[in-house]
Amino acid sequence: MNMQRFSELSGLSPHTLRYYEKIGLLKHIQRNCSGHRVYSSKDLTWVEFIVRLKETAMPLADILQYARLREQGSTSLAARQALLEAHQQQLKQHIEQQRTHLQALQHKISLYQQQKVT
Repeated sequence: MNMQRFSELSGLSPHTLRYYEKIGLLKHIQRNCSGHRVYSSKDLTWVEFIVRLKETAMPLADILQYARLREQGSTSLAARQALLEAHQQQLKQHIEQQRTHLQALQHKISLYQQQKVT
């Protein structure tokens, strides 16, 4: 698929896709005879995973580290797992913190609602 279609499917701008290619997150992107990028379904699956990691607040440096490990193939499975497990733990802590914030907001809203009733 061409860049425009890939951009639509991935939700990333062409600028972001070119940037990801430049920094090494997207590698081995094929080109057609005109030199235009041609993306595959594997590229889309990989970009969707990158987006998921970004949306869970994984730092770009860690995503790049994961990408480098991924390039090494099966010899890096344990290292990739460890990286994802560390991120998982950070994400769980963040979610718990957000739950605490949500409870505090709910309590404050409840106080305001009680004041309206009285």
